[in-house]
Amino acid sequence: MLCLSGLFVYLCHSPNHYYIMQLTHIAIWTNELERAREFYVKYFNGKSNEKYVNPKKGFASYFVTFEGGAALEIMQRMDVTGEKEGLFIGLAHFAFSVGSKENVDGMIELFRKEGYTILGEPRTTGDGFYEGSISDPDGNIVEIIA
Repeated sequence: MLCLSGLFVYLCHSPNHYYIMQLTHIAIWTNELERAREFYVKYFNGKSNEKYVNPKKGFASYFVTFEGGAALEIMQRMDVTGEKEGLFIGLAHFAFSVGSKENVDGMIELFRKEGYTILGEPRTTGDGFYEGSISDPDGNIVEIIA
């Protein structure tokens, strides 16, 4: 494993070729595209591209890119409207590093003040992270870690 520009990069190989693999983005569905984009731009300092719209498919999306290069693709399609509660097979959570325990505490308090659901109070986990977690406007679990 290599670490370049703060992103973990894996060197993988098949019988005759080597590939450098890097996670570039995660995609999530939403029923309120503008609300979701604004959440990640406002709280996580993301930079949004221009909205992509495919009227034939009833699809629209934004890519919100974060420091270090990873991005979140926020998508909406007219026929994708179902919501799920509780745990399910698929995306479990994603995490943003904010650099320090103090910043984790501050972000959790900001989300509390602004009315977001706090799913996990800041604490040191068994695997050594200091983290708290919140629910984004669509119910995705977002960890804030140091």
